[in-house]
Formats: sequence, C-alpha cells, structure tokens
Amino acid sequence: MLLDLPVLKKGSFYFIKDSDDDLVMEDKTKRGLTVKETSVDEKLNVKADKGMIHDMDGIGHWVPIRWYFPKDSYDLAAVTVHAEAMEKKYTELRELTCPDDDD
Repeated sequence: MLLDLPVLKKGSFYFIKDSDDDLVMEDKTKRGLTVKETSVDEKLNVKADKGMIHDMDGIGHWVPIRWYFPKDSYDLAAVTVHAEAMEKKYTELRELTCPDDDD
C-alpha cells in the first residue's frame, strides 16, 4: 500500500517514497482525492495516478495525484528536480493568493 512506503524526501507540498520498482512522487495538496485512472502523464512522461477536480463552473479537470518514476531510469536527484519545481510553483501560488498580513 502506498501509505506504508518509506519516505525518502519530503517538502511542504510533496513526498518522494520508495517502492520496489519506482520512486513515487506524491502531491500533498491532492491527498484524499480519489484515484479515477492511472495513465501516462503528458508533462513528465511517466505513469501517474489521476483524479478529477471541478472548477467553480462545474467543469471537471484531470489532475495528477502521484507519479511513478521507474528506478531504472530515474534516481532520487532526478525526481527531486521535479518535486522542487512543483514546490516552487505552489509556494509562488500561496504567496500570490495568501500574502502575509503586515499588521
């Protein structure tokens, strides 16, 4: 089970876990989202679990929940590059939408 996998690295918005064949990068912001399909992520070109979120207009959008990077092609450093890019994106979004009060 994915919850039981050892965590190799974690950030504010991600975990990188160790499975037998893959390094699994999990988006913490998608925890609790039901996996609806597993397919190749178009952006990272690796297998990904995806769920559906709906915007304010009720339009559904497929979003990746976790990505499976094969150990024979990726090491922890390579997966960390992708995780840190996601971390940076979410940090910038948080700063834009939730600025700290100066009071």
